Amino acid sequence: MLIREATAEDWPAVWPFFHRIVAAGETFTYPTDLGAEQGRDWWLLPAPNRTVVAVGESGTVLGTAKMNNNHMGNGSHIASASYMVDPAHSGHGVGRALCEYTLEWARAAGYRAMQFNAVVETNTPAVRLYRSLGFEVLGTLPEGFRHPVEGYVGLHIMYRTL
Repeated sequence: MLIREATAEDWPAVWPFFHRIVAAGETFTYPTDLGAEQGRDWWLLPAPNRTVVAVGESGTVLGTAKMNNNHMGNGSHIASASYMVDPAHSGHGVGRALCEYTLEWARAAGYRAMQFNAVVETNTPAVRLYRSLGFEVLGTLPEGFRHPVEGYVGLHIMYRTL
């Protein structure tokens, strides 16, 4: 698997799984009716932030990640990232590879830590992955997320130093 800078030309390959994940409403705080153009603008970040894609040997886009500072000004030394893996390729290490890549990027860019602001507590594969990479739950906003199946569930704030 190759992880490389995402380009606008990658968006047609990202959009189908991005749309499926967002429309399901189970893991992201994005509007479930988010359109392709606005989704692209939210996901493909300009420098100094970054968006990457994980590409398989056949050239298929398997997943994507965006990396950015979590806050501006005097909080800009903390990074954040978001990940989407095509459900057709989940369970094969794509998410782990993307997360490890973003941690390396953040460390190399001089960030002191990485923080995730809104990890849905029922997204157990993501929570398990992040914990295995050294993240801890700092707190949980009770009923901070309206899950379409589970009802109101918590949003974790997760953190790790770099």
